[in-house]
Amino acid sequence: MNWDDVRIFLAVARSGQILAASRRLDLNHATVSRRITALETDLQCKLLIRRTNGCDLTQEGEAFMNAAERMEAEMLAARAEVGMTDSEVTGTVRIGATDGFGISFLAPRLGTLTERYPGLKIQLVPVPQSFSLSRREADILVTVDRPDAGRLITRKLVDYALCLYASKSYLAKNGMPDSPEALSAHRLIGYVEDLIISPQLNYRSHFARNWNSDFEISAVLGQVEAVRAGAGIGILHKFLARPHDDLVQVLPSLQVDRSYWIVYHENLRNIRRINTVTEFIAQQSELERRLFA
Repeated sequence: MNWDDVRIFLAVARSGQILAASRRLDLNHATVSRRITALETDLQCKLLIRRTNGCDLTQEGEAFMNAAERMEAEMLAARAEVGMTDSEVTGTVRIGATDGFGISFLAPRLGTLTERYPGLKIQLVPVPQSFSLSRREADILVTVDRPDAGRLITRKLVDYALCLYASKSYLAKNGMPDSPEALSAHRLIGYVEDLIISPQLNYRSHFARNWNSDFEISAVLGQVEAVRAGAGIGILHKFLARPHDDLVQVLPSLQVDRSYWIVYHENLRNIRRINTVTEFIAQQSELERRLFA
C-alpha cells in the first residue's frame, strides 16, 4: 500500500470533493482521481461513491478512514521524533473561532507569531459556524463548548461574561430600566436564534423571561455596533463592550458567565507548529484574563 495514496484519500474524505482535495494538495484533479482508484484496487474494495457534486464514503471507506487516521498519526509522530519535519515552526495552521474572540482578541495578536516564525502561515477563520477537526476544516478550534466525544485534546482558555448594555444616547432618550420586567418597554437587540451554533450561546432568557428582540444580528460585533448606534439594549460580551466609553451597563446585577476552550485533534499533538500556536493563544488569554473578567 502506497502511503501517498492513503494521504490523498484522507484529503478527499475530509473535503468531500476530489477537486477541493486536489487544490489543497496542489495536485491535478485527474491525478487525485487516479490515485484513489489505485488505492481501491490495492484494497479490493470501493472506498468512495463519486458524485457530480462531491464524494461520500462507503461503509468500507468509513472503516478505512479510521485506520488511515491512525496511520497518519503514527507517521506524523515518527517524522517529528526523527526530525524529518517540524524541526522549525513552519507550515500552515488554520484556526476556527467565533467572531468576537477571533476578530477582536486573536487578530491583533497573532501577527506576533508570524513575525517570530517567518515560515509559519496562520489562517484565522472567525466565522460563527461549526468546523470539523476530523475533516481538517480547521487545525485548531476556539469554542464555547467543551467537547465530550472524539479523539480531541481540549484545554480551557478563559472565562468571560455577558451583560446588558445600552448607549448613552439611547438611555438619554428612553431612560434606564430598573428591572428585568422593564426591558419589555425597550427596544432590544439580540441574536438570530436559529443560527446560533451552540446551546451555550442561547442566553437571552437569563436576562428576561420573555425577551423579544426588535433587531437581531447573527454576529456579535454587529450587535456591539448596533447598541453603540443607539438601536436598543443588547446582551454584549463584557470584553467587547468595555473599550467603548459610549456604552453603559444596564442592570449590572444580571450577568451570564461562559468559557472559551481550545481544541485540536489528538493526531496533531506532536506537531510543533500546532503546539506553538495553541500555547501562544493560551498564554495570551492568561495574560489578558482581567480583560474577560
